[in-house]
Amino acid sequence: VNAHMTPGSLSEISEKTKEYKDSLQSKAVSENTHSPRHPDQHTMTNPIGMIPNMSQRPGDLALEASFNNIPQSLDSERYETLNSPKTQYKPRTPFATPLHYPQTPNPTFDQPRMFELFDTDTLFFIFYYQQGTYQQYLAAKELKRQSWRYHKKYLTWFQRHEEPKEITPEYEQGTYVYFDYETGWCQRKKCEFTFTYQ
Repeated sequence: VNAHMTPGSLSEISEKTKEYKDSLQSKAVSENTHSPRHPDQHTMTNPIGMIPNMSQRPGDLALEASFNNIPQSLDSERYETLNSPKTQYKPRTPFATPLHYPQTPNPTFDQPRMFELFDTDTLFFIFYYQQGTYQQYLAAKELKRQSWRYHKKYLTWFQRHEEPKEITPEYEQGTYVYFDYETGWCQRKKCEFTFTYQ
């Protein structure tokens, strides 16, 4: 506060400020009611004191929607349940990495639709190198959808190359394509192969 100011001068300043605000408001009202409006001009559409109802302004609708979705105390309990020790990710080969690297697998890889986009080699890789995981199950499901069949005796995947020459309730015989995961990581053809159903 300036040393030369007196209580009387402070009241004068506040009175002049009030007069100035009132003159601005009356000027805004008179400009909006008397001046012709051109569509290309950016003029104030609402004078001070004539703000429309909140439900009429889009920005306020967004604020109201965000207010209605404020996190509740139960949300933190739900987060703890999802990250409980039973469901928490545990890496098979833990290694300390900086925090800016992902610390958990991307949840996108838990969605069956994602596996429809993978090529066959990727599905085989997931099946053989992600054993005992949900991803292995999804890879096997997608391979089966693509007409591949897993042979438990040979531990490999087979697909018909052509219609079998012989089909019985116990087996079918013909030419098959199989995935060689041990020696070549490629698809090979096997003629006159008997594929047993057991």
